[in-house]
Amino acid sequence: MSLLVVGLSHRSAPVSVLERASLSADARAKLLHDTLAAEPAAEGAVLATCNRIELYADVDKFHAGVAELSTLLAQHSGVGLEELTPYLYVHYEDRAVHHLFSVACGLDSMVVGEGQILGQIKDALAVGQDLHTAGRLLNDLFQQALRVGKRAHSETGIDRAGQSLVTFGLQRLVAGTDGTAGTAGTAGTDTAHTTAVNAWARGKRALVIGAGSMSSLAAATLARAGVAEIVIANRTAARADRLVEILTEPGGTGVAARAVEMVAVGDELTRADIVVSCTGATGLVLTGDEIEAATQGRTEPLHLLDLAMPRDIDAAAHRMPGARLVDIESLAEASADAPMAADVDQVRTIVSDEVAAFGAAQRAAHITPTVVALRAMAADVVAGEVARLEGRLPDLDDKQRAEITQTVRRVVDKLLHAPTVRVKQLASEPGGAGYADALRTLFDLDPETVASVSRADLNDGDVKNRGRV
Repeated sequence: MSLLVVGLSHRSAPVSVLERASLSADARAKLLHDTLAAEPAAEGAVLATCNRIELYADVDKFHAGVAELSTLLAQHSGVGLEELTPYLYVHYEDRAVHHLFSVACGLDSMVVGEGQILGQIKDALAVGQDLHTAGRLLNDLFQQALRVGKRAHSETGIDRAGQSLVTFGLQRLVAGTDGTAGTAGTAGTDTAHTTAVNAWARGKRALVIGAGSMSSLAAATLARAGVAEIVIANRTAARADRLVEILTEPGGTGVAARAVEMVAVGDELTRADIVVSCTGATGLVLTGDEIEAATQGRTEPLHLLDLAMPRDIDAAAHRMPGARLVDIESLAEASADAPMAADVDQVRTIVSDEVAAFGAAQRAAHITPTVVALRAMAADVVAGEVARLEGRLPDLDDKQRAEITQTVRRVVDKLLHAPTVRVKQLASEPGGAGYADALRTLFDLDPETVASVSRADLNDGDVKNRGRV
């Protein structure tokens, strides 16, 4: 079996296509179910964020796998296969590993270096584990991707190469207000960007629509920036109330916060200075008419930050003199020209090293069932010969029988030790997969015995890996 990823992102597809191809939680679950039902795939995982949809699978046939995964993405995303195909990318084996590790480090993000992708990778793994679609390969892959991402953030300054979408979006709003160009940020300008955002946000009223991870991050960022009040609107009142509790808890930012129902958004819109929206709605949350009504009589523009995919806020706001809208599409355009920090090269080196290490570990693990089957066969031979010896020498006492048995086992172990250690070393090198076949052929090992070892190892791995990050 081999690792395959088929997907599309802000790098390969326009925002309009990404919006239409977004997947709900139910759609992701159905996609994973159908992926495993498809003949070429044995495992599956979906990484779906606001600017990417990727389907990972362990397949036994490359071309059939690409065709099947592409068809499944089209079926579940609602975008026709012919329209979707030009925007799809395919990565296979080491290139697929390299891609996910790069994604985990923020190298493939809209804003280079953002760390939120790690939480999204963790969620993708958790869903695959809960639905039992992530087996040994994808568990190992996603676990390692999380470790690589954390290593990149702890050992380098990749965080300085860019900010989260929330911070970057607020910077773009400030840039549009004061006429400055604004960038994704570098080590020398991070403090200046933060200061500008804080000065701009201080004393303003903010409306945050949604109470998920991105909306929570936006609320916390605005609170730290010094806004006077934050209003949280969410379809589930309990989640909005919980976010308000977090924002106003003792020892926190001290910001005034309250929760409202979604039906009150129109009224709150007229009082807000800043609006951040990131929900899972499939239609618009704020229409052009609602925004236009809320901007009537204002002396200052209404600042709108739309971080949802598909969009929450009507793009017509871009053309309204009383509103300033920054959305995913405008963020993509702005980040395309952002300067790259020197830390990016350091992260790329980490990714390359980790890909090589992961490949070596997987190749070595691939031969383990064969080695285990070989040792099991040797143990059976020893047991058979000892039994035959007991039949010929029935007068042996327990001590003599144990000593003979131990001696034969030591001989077999010594004969097998060097070859099995060496074959594991050779198997970990590129092109080493053939050594498992060679062992099976040389020792005439039963393929079903090797397969049963693999299945047992996989089941143990599922238990051990569940919940690890």
